[in-house]
Amino acid sequence: MASLNSLLSSVFLVLAIVASLASPSFSTSRRALGSKEAKQIGFRVTLKHVDHGKNFTKFERLQRAMKRGKSRLQRLNAMVLAAGDSTELASPIHAGNGEFLMQLSIGTPADSFSAIVDTGSDLIWTQCKPCTQCFDQSTPIFDPKKSSTFSKLGCSSQLCEALPTSSCGTDGCEYLYTYGDYSSTQGILAYDTFTFADSVSVPKVGFGCGEDNEGSGFDQGAGLVGLGRGPLSLVSQLGVPKFSYCLTSIDDTATSKLLLGSEATSGNLSTKAMKTTPLIKNPLQPSFYYLSLEGISVGDTLLPIKKSTFALQSDGSGGVIIDSGTTITYIEESAFDLVKKEFKSQTKLTVDDSGSAGLDLCFKLPSDSSQVEVPKLIFHFEGADLDLPGENYMIADSTVGLVCLAMGSSSGMSIFGNVQQQDTMVIHDLAKETLSFLPTKCDKL
Repeated sequence: MASLNSLLSSVFLVLAIVASLASPSFSTSRRALGSKEAKQIGFRVTLKHVDHGKNFTKFERLQRAMKRGKSRLQRLNAMVLAAGDSTELASPIHAGNGEFLMQLSIGTPADSFSAIVDTGSDLIWTQCKPCTQCFDQSTPIFDPKKSSTFSKLGCSSQLCEALPTSSCGTDGCEYLYTYGDYSSTQGILAYDTFTFADSVSVPKVGFGCGEDNEGSGFDQGAGLVGLGRGPLSLVSQLGVPKFSYCLTSIDDTATSKLLLGSEATSGNLSTKAMKTTPLIKNPLQPSFYYLSLEGISVGDTLLPIKKSTFALQSDGSGGVIIDSGTTITYIEESAFDLVKKEFKSQTKLTVDDSGSAGLDLCFKLPSDSSQVEVPKLIFHFEGADLDLPGENYMIADSTVGLVCLAMGSSSGMSIFGNVQQQDTMVIHDLAKETLSFLPTKCDKL
């Protein structure tokens, strides 16, 4: 049983990350790196939550994040099914949006801006002048004419050919990149120098210079950085063999981290507690990081979930992805019903049916909530049994007297969300095609 003592000292637990750039963990002057050297670099940046500084309560932040996550899940399911429909010539669909922002700079001289971090898509892009259709952003729109290192990509370039939708125009490679909510960015594909962590400058990073950017969800930043598995993503262009992120639990003084290259597993990390599982590829959705989920245990009970429930289907549907941009975990409905039933059976609390929290399963807290215990929750991935700490799946609000399960149901694709990943180093080994979980105090990195 997992104690809730540590949960009840704060109102609803949700990932709210303080904004500020992390100091690089190595000493270096700002300089451009050659392509060979760039592949050996390592750096870390701080991530901030998209709702940081907007004066929301923790509960309001959770509700907003859950609304975005549910919408993200629904549109991804719908679009994955469309992509697998042989009667349609559908392009791969990209997640878009996200829950975290990173700071970076582009051009020479460098212009700083914040961008959405998305592990469900590949393209790096920002809004560019002259804009025919641009959303409001807090920083000046990038002007390529002012950058001495800006250059347009030709139509025969590998990155242009990697685009799902492109054409050859008078400006070279013209792109259209669409997302699951029908948002899109359109413009020219270009190269420029990108600077990360205020120290590491990498020349000739391919990105979309978006002159027509439409749809909702992007205005938290000034563009997007794709961390997916395709050739257009930041991790692919840098050629780094690994990247990781570490998301803190709710703490107004803590910061989350994105770590790339040699920094991905640096520090005093004990690998004894590391759990590693294979990454699976879905040819119809090549950007996503799929995992093989074989079962779920509540307490000592291995739930009778059919083996095929979480399987990736031949038409590209189903399966389980790990996603930093979705807040709570969503699993296939038949499996979620078994999870709910077992939690109700093992949790000695009264079920709350008011629906006030916006979560599917909540319990009423007793007056002496210090004695409350909840069942253990274990996700059985291939080769990795992930035994979650209580704060990674139960959300408590002592002011309204509720404790809720931070999970929901889906139809089709399942998503392992970021609440379940908090205070865990999530290491993507792109060379070995594995993903590892390592319990970590993320605010100490």
